[in-house]
Amino acid sequence: MITSLLIANRGEIACRIARTCSELGIRTVAVHSDADEDALHARVADAAVRLPGTAPADTYLRGDLIVKAALAAGADAVHPGYGFLSENAGFARAVRDADLVWIGPPPEAIEAMASKTRAKELMGIEPLYEVTEADLPVLVKAAAGGGGRGMRVVRRLADLDGELTAARAEAASAFGDGEVFVEPYVEGGRHVEVQVLADTHGTVWVLGTRDCSLQRRHQKVIEEAPAPGLAPRLTDELHALAVRAARAVSYVGAGTVEFLVAGGRAHFLEMNTRLQVEHPVTEAVLGIDLVAEQIRVAEGHALSGDPPRARGHAVEARLYAEDPSQGWAPQTGRLHRLAVPGAVRLDTGYTDGDDIGVHYDPLLAKVVAHAPTRAEAVRKLASALDRAVIHGPVTNRDLLVRSLRHEEFAQARMDTGFYDRHLPELTAPAPDPYAPLAAALADAHGRSRFGGWRNLPSQPQVKRYAMAGEEHEVRYRHTRDGLTADGVHVVHADAGLVVLDVDGVRRRYEVSRYGDRVHVGATTLTALPRFPTPTAQHAPGSLFAPMPGTVVRVAEGLTEGAEVEAGRPLLWLEAMKMQHEITAPVTGVVSTLRAALGQQVEPGTLLAVVEETP
Repeated sequence: MITSLLIANRGEIACRIARTCSELGIRTVAVHSDADEDALHARVADAAVRLPGTAPADTYLRGDLIVKAALAAGADAVHPGYGFLSENAGFARAVRDADLVWIGPPPEAIEAMASKTRAKELMGIEPLYEVTEADLPVLVKAAAGGGGRGMRVVRRLADLDGELTAARAEAASAFGDGEVFVEPYVEGGRHVEVQVLADTHGTVWVLGTRDCSLQRRHQKVIEEAPAPGLAPRLTDELHALAVRAARAVSYVGAGTVEFLVAGGRAHFLEMNTRLQVEHPVTEAVLGIDLVAEQIRVAEGHALSGDPPRARGHAVEARLYAEDPSQGWAPQTGRLHRLAVPGAVRLDTGYTDGDDIGVHYDPLLAKVVAHAPTRAEAVRKLASALDRAVIHGPVTNRDLLVRSLRHEEFAQARMDTGFYDRHLPELTAPAPDPYAPLAAALADAHGRSRFGGWRNLPSQPQVKRYAMAGEEHEVRYRHTRDGLTADGVHVVHADAGLVVLDVDGVRRRYEVSRYGDRVHVGATTLTALPRFPTPTAQHAPGSLFAPMPGTVVRVAEGLTEGAEVEAGRPLLWLEAMKMQHEITAPVTGVVSTLRAALGQQVEPGTLLAVVEETP
C-alpha cells in the first residue's frame, strides 16, 4: 500500500496528481528547480525537495537527483506525470532499483514504445531511411518524447538537412535524446487516439477514443472525447490496434495509442507509455480518475468487471501564455489573476500573483467542459473561456473561443491542418470599441484626489491607449447632465466598474490596471503618455527577439559581412522548451550581428541587421 508518493514533474500535472493523492490519503513530495521554488506544485505538496539549477537538463531530467530526493523524503513511490522522464526506461529502472514503486509501465515496455522508430517496427512499419522528391512532404520526428518538440514538416528536399539538425537539437534539449527519424507526412488527417489501461493480471481495458486534431506546431490545442464522426468499423479497428500494441509489450498502467485517420484508414503513429495531457476528457465521459487507477494498478489490484461506459461528451482547451498572431510566440510575466466561471474543470499550475518564466512550457491551464452532447459541451467551454478573467501576459484565449465557435469545428470537419487554413481569421483583431472609454473613465476616477469628476465642464479630457496594435484617443466631458462621450451616456463609473448606455443598451465593464496595462473585460489595452516621446529609429532589416529566450544556435558561417538570402534561418532562440527560427527578412549583407551563442535576450533585443542589396 502506497503511503507517500514523489511527483517527478512540475506545473499543472504535478498539482493534478497531488489532488488525487490527497483524496486517497497519500502524502505527496514535490521536486522543484530554482525557477520553481515558489511554484504552486511545490506549495501544495506535503514536502518539497530542491533540484539545483533552472534548465530541465539540470533539474527535472536528472533521474539520479529525483531518486535521491524520493529516498531523502521517505517516499515509497514515484509518479512521473508526462513529459520529462515519464518515458525514460532508465529512470523507471532506477526507481525500481531503489525499492520504490514505479507508477507506470515496465521499463521493457517503455523501451519498446518510447522510441517511435522501434514502436513502428514492432507494429510492422518502417521509417524512411532515404528520402527522395517522390516522398515529399515528410515529417521529421523525435524518436523520444512528444508534445510536438523535435518535429518538422519538410516540403523541399533542400531543407531536409537543416530541419534534421534543428529537430535533433530541440529533441536533445527537451528529452535528453537527440535521435530523430523521418516518416511520410499525412496531410488532411485527423489525430485520433485510444486510451488503454492494463493491470498486472493480463487485463487490458480500452477506454474510448479522443480527437486531438486542432494543433499548433504539432502540439495539441483542443481535444475531445469521444472522437466524433468515426464509423463503427473504424472505431473497432482503432480499439483492436490499441489492444494489440499494449499486449505486444505486456503493458501495465495507463497508456495512449495514437493514429492519424485519413480516407477512412488508421495510420499508427506511436504509443505514449504515460498519462496524456488530455486525459481529463476521458475521465469526464467515463466518470473515473485515471491517476487513481494508475496507483491501484501499481499496488497490484486487478481491473474488475467491464470498462466503464462513456456518457455524454467532453472538450478540453489548453490555455497557453502565447501570442498566436505573432508566430505563437511564448509570453512571460506576472499572472495577476486567473478565474474561469461556470461548471467547468480547471487544471492549472498557477495562482494569482505567480510569475510565468522562460524555462518551461507556456501552458497556463486546461479547461474542460462536459455535457450530454458535443454541441452543448462545445458551447459550455466557449462561454466559460469567453467570460474568463485572465490578467497578465497575452494568451491564446481569443483563439480558443473562436476555434470552438468555428463552423468547421462545430460540424466536426476539422483536421490537423485547421490552423494552417484559418489562423489569419482566427487571430484578426476584434477589439471592443468602447473599451478605451471605459478604461479612461475608470482611470480618471481612480486617480482623482477628490473622488469625483472635478474637471472643468468646458474642457474635454483626453486619454490615449494602444489596443490591438492601434492607437485610440478618448475624449469625454463632464456636463450638467453628467458624463458624456461621443453620444455615449455614462451610467456609472468608478475605479473598478464602468457602465455605459449605448443606444439604449447597457454595457458593464470591469476594469483592472497593472502599471500601464489595463484589462477591460476581455480586452487588454496599454495606457499611453499624453505627450508621446519620440520613437527610436531602427535601420531597415533589423531583427529583434520576439520573445525572451536563449540563443541556442547561430547559422554556420554567420558573421558581420556575410551575404544571406531572404528567408534563410540565421539564429535560433529557445524559450519555454521550443526553438524559434529568426530568418533573414531580405537578401543582403549582415551589417550588424549582436547575438552570441548562449546569450539570454529579452523581447525587443536587437539581434542582427541585414542590409538589402540590389
